[in-house]
Amino acid sequence: QLQASGGGLVQAGGSLRLTCAASGDTLHYYAIGWFRQAPGKEREGVSFISSSGGRTAYAVSVEGRFTISRDNVGNTAYLQMSSLKPEDTAVYYCAAQFKHNNLSLPSMFPTGDEYNYWGQGTLVTVSS
Repeated sequence: QLQASGGGLVQAGGSLRLTCAASGDTLHYYAIGWFRQAPGKEREGVSFISSSGGRTAYAVSVEGRFTISRDNVGNTAYLQMSSLKPEDTAVYYCAAQFKHNNLSLPSMFPTGDEYNYWGQGTLVTVSS
């Protein structure tokens, strides 16, 4: 299971760090994706990291402002969000996808059950 936390209300320009914690299974062999869904909009991929942490990817809209990382010893992944904008307001989800290759990124545009686990989501609200 995955548990996403760390959301909250922040002013534009502020920062938040989201945490994705795993229980019941190790994240060691799973690539992680962070997604978000704003009201009335489709889910979009935000950031991705390979199981080793050696490769990362970001949506254009967050590149340079968000940083994804992971702690395989602690069985946790993180999304550090800085310079937040009102358009970053959304429910943020983390998801884990099993990967044999520890440098493979997870699916950036999942359409089905590509991911093995999804977290329940944490709300981020950025006020202007």
